[in-house]
Amino acid sequence: MSAERRSVIRGTGSALPKKRVSNAELAETVDTSDEWITERTGIKFRYIAGEGETTATLAADASRMALDAAGMKPEDIDLIIVATATPDQTFPATATKVQHLLGHHGGVAFDVAAVCSGFLYAIQVADSMIRAGSAHNALVIGSETFSRILDWEDRATCVLFGDGAGAVVLSAEEGGNRGVLATKLHADGRHNQLLYVDGGPSTTGTVGKLRMKGQEVFRHAVGNLAQVLRDVLQEAGRDASDVDWVVPHQANKRIIDATARKLGLPSEKVVLTVDRHANTSAASVPLALDVAVRDGRIREGHLVVLEAMGGGFTWGASLVQM
Repeated sequence: MSAERRSVIRGTGSALPKKRVSNAELAETVDTSDEWITERTGIKFRYIAGEGETTATLAADASRMALDAAGMKPEDIDLIIVATATPDQTFPATATKVQHLLGHHGGVAFDVAAVCSGFLYAIQVADSMIRAGSAHNALVIGSETFSRILDWEDRATCVLFGDGAGAVVLSAEEGGNRGVLATKLHADGRHNQLLYVDGGPSTTGTVGKLRMKGQEVFRHAVGNLAQVLRDVLQEAGRDASDVDWVVPHQANKRIIDATARKLGLPSEKVVLTVDRHANTSAASVPLALDVAVRDGRIREGHLVVLEAMGGGFTWGASLVQM
């Protein structure tokens, strides 16, 4: 019997725009305050893309860092998946632009749209393709420029989001204990009007702006995330006590804390970057993962849970042995 083929994380990377905006700076143009934002969300800073900075350029920068960490070159990659809700263009896929920016012109490249859960969806797709043998080395990227779909007069939403990108290199490995152990994904389209963008090519012919009913999203998020974390651990035959680190979607510190409490996980095991990056949608999980890998918290051999929930609703979790 041949050894099981798994998808192993070989390297991580991230990228942020040059401009960092504090709560106090935001309060100069928005009817809000540092105290109001911090108390409700835990956010202190966010990064805002400027001229020449797009979802594709941020994704390419994060990818270069991940490739360098993996000791690979762009031509070693045969699959690029970009998870994003803010593509550079309606088409072609942002992934093809990233491929071009990396100077590589072969393999497969496409986008995945599942909003904040997009990176988890992309991990599952890449893992499935690697396990099936149709890819060997994949770049899985979450990249967003949410600042460009925000209504800057709506203080309930515009203070929550930021721009950025995170990337991982996934590679096939035969045998061994490392790799993606299990992924669980869900969607429930009944909740469209709780978190959505009020535009699109086939409806309004415009990009639209983000709209959200925050209290309802909070309620669904805590319950859904706690359950999917239990499900992915059960799928892999593991227990919450086995987990070294949780890397959650960085939407709101209160959601992150409440989810951890439901699972009985100490806050010391949870990677938190929402204070410095705000909610970067599909970029938030890989961005937080890269931060924790580079500062030495997450190391080879650690059991890590990645989780996210976003508009749709979509939500999911992935259990990874680093």
